[in-house]
Amino acid sequence: MNSTRIAEKLRPKTFDEIVGQEHLFGERGVIRRMISSGRITNMIFYGPPGTGKTTAAEIIARESDMVFHRLNATTASLSDVKEILSSTNNIFSTGGILLYIDEIQYFNKKQQQALLEYIEDGRVTLITSTTENPHFYIYNAIISRSSLFEFKPVPSVACQKALMRAVEYLNGSEGKSKTCEDGVLDYIARSTHGDVRHALVLLENAYFSAEDMITREAVDSFHVPIGNFDTDTHFDLLSCLQKSIRGSDPDAAAFYVAKLLSLGEIISVCRRLQVIANEDVGLAYPMAAVVTRACCESAKELGMPEARIPLAHAAILLATSPKSNSAYMAVNSAMEDIEKGMGINIPAHLQSPLFKGYKYPHDYPNHYVRQQYLPNDLKDKRYYDWGDNKMEQAAKQFAQKIKGE
Repeated sequence: MNSTRIAEKLRPKTFDEIVGQEHLFGERGVIRRMISSGRITNMIFYGPPGTGKTTAAEIIARESDMVFHRLNATTASLSDVKEILSSTNNIFSTGGILLYIDEIQYFNKKQQQALLEYIEDGRVTLITSTTENPHFYIYNAIISRSSLFEFKPVPSVACQKALMRAVEYLNGSEGKSKTCEDGVLDYIARSTHGDVRHALVLLENAYFSAEDMITREAVDSFHVPIGNFDTDTHFDLLSCLQKSIRGSDPDAAAFYVAKLLSLGEIISVCRRLQVIANEDVGLAYPMAAVVTRACCESAKELGMPEARIPLAHAAILLATSPKSNSAYMAVNSAMEDIEKGMGINIPAHLQSPLFKGYKYPHDYPNHYVRQQYLPNDLKDKRYYDWGDNKMEQAAKQFAQKIKGE
């Protein structure tokens, strides 16, 4: 039997059959209430794999009497999209067309832009899904025309319901009466960390390797990944780590470092800690960035299990340090002006090769002289605001002293 067959055979046909996602499809779930009221809108589903995104799109199409088309962005081309969209002129179904695009992060900007005309005039209702942060991978114009819904890892108890249905299905289709060792379904559900599809595949493999009873030993005969965490995501555990450090909670910081390392995520932890050192601690304690960098390099050189020590060192240092996001806010503000096309005319005295009119600060008292550095159209713009911490306030006093303010 194909290892993906059972997941397809047992794919829910109604909202009641979906396991997990109560906030979306439970009795008071927001999508369920929206569909029952006859309201269908463009939607973006985001969250880990195996949590019901594709299933939900199929049920929505069925519940709303829409013609359902599905594409996977990993293999589909722009011509595939246009072929489906061109059929909108020939469709007479009262429900219209629901186009579901899985893994939309693999579509480039041009491919995503091609969808706008059709969702703008209502010929197509678009549902897309991604395992990434949609704000980083989906074209802003599509986001602005859609509602975003987060799919969360399915709790163990809910996942076990799907596993029990699978055992019944397999026994029926194979003409057997295999049972499960106590706790084995919970073990499978927890081992796959909320990915129902993965749990079903693992159960199916264990079922056919077992004799009369599916045991934990049978499950352990197959590779059980520790989790489905993606190092490029900007939510889930990395987000928890950053928010814990930003919130000055060293205990939570230590926990999320340990959790991430248990998933083999040394590199992503190093990357995120260096971001935190500069974004959230920043100028309140500049040496934190230096120490964090050294700890991350040590961790990569040491490898696990010793890598946990310098990374915990860095995380707890950052969590207990004073905080300032003034540098982060300053560069973001400057980027906004650059994106607006501002700052084109650089002052002549800063331009090579003559630097005509430039004043060399070291020739003046306190190594400072007042002159214009920003472009002409931004000459009075202020990007940086002094933080209220000891370090930046000391720097502010020094700046006021040398400027005679």
